[in-house]
Amino acid sequence: MMILYLVFLVIFTFLFIKFLTADGDFTLLSKGKVKREEIEDKVIWITGASRGIGEILAKQLASLGAKLIISARNEAELQHVKQQLTGKYAPRDVMVLPLDLTSGEESLRLAVEKAESFFDAAGVDYMIHNAAYERPKSTALDVTEETLKAMLNVNVVGPISMTRMLVPYMLKRGRGHLVVMSSAAGKTPAPGQAVYSASKFAVNGYFHSLRSELCRKGIKVTVVCPGPVETPNPRTGSTERRVSSERCAELIIVAVSHGIKEAWISYQPVLAVMYLMQYMPSVGYWLMDKIGEKRVEVGAQKGNTYSINLLFDKKKES
Repeated sequence: MMILYLVFLVIFTFLFIKFLTADGDFTLLSKGKVKREEIEDKVIWITGASRGIGEILAKQLASLGAKLIISARNEAELQHVKQQLTGKYAPRDVMVLPLDLTSGEESLRLAVEKAESFFDAAGVDYMIHNAAYERPKSTALDVTEETLKAMLNVNVVGPISMTRMLVPYMLKRGRGHLVVMSSAAGKTPAPGQAVYSASKFAVNGYFHSLRSELCRKGIKVTVVCPGPVETPNPRTGSTERRVSSERCAELIIVAVSHGIKEAWISYQPVLAVMYLMQYMPSVGYWLMDKIGEKRVEVGAQKGNTYSINLLFDKKKES
């Protein structure tokens, strides 16, 4: 009996340490490496590819032998990214397709038709919806109508409109994979980011529903929910522990190549909060209510809005 107890204790300790040090959910991390055969020679279209995670994704996918279409609003920045890519088809055969997600359905329809015509009309195998709009943190009531509309147009209306136009081509081929860059803010309340959080909850709902409708017709969907990710220009004085852009991109490609339906990428404590919201929502909501007001205050001061210390900092009495 003592031996069984010790074995259980060792296993529990090992799993607990793994959880504390994890940078992704257990299902994602259990998959190990990228399945290169799922990426090589495939046509992959990335929006928001001129910088940040989109740029890093382009670099890693090019090195894996993908045929890339890269999109963003700024063509000059896209050309700069293209010249940095190396791989089986890069940089020579990388297609640059300028795109503004707020330009309206007709413009998006033409972009989809162009993308489908590239690479001898091979068609898009993977559509990575990476473009996003985010503003500095503010309270839910302080968001202007202009910011509200701009965020929803880029984060929700644009990706859904493009999907509506692209998926019929995929259905004709009997295959296609949509990859949606959501956020931890699409899984948990995000005090100080109410509209951004709303936009990510919206795309989660739409794309998970779309997968359920079309999965038997060859359409796959992977929703990626990153927490804090390090950008090329980190905030001065920031103490938040963030997953590097390179690691985040690597884990995204692992999730996509293994056909994972939803992947979480983050360090603690954000990862733990996501698990709480998934499996113990009452506790998760209690936790977010406890830190909500303080998080807004810390965000206004450009402090660490992901710190576990938010739980213990007492509000000063006036």
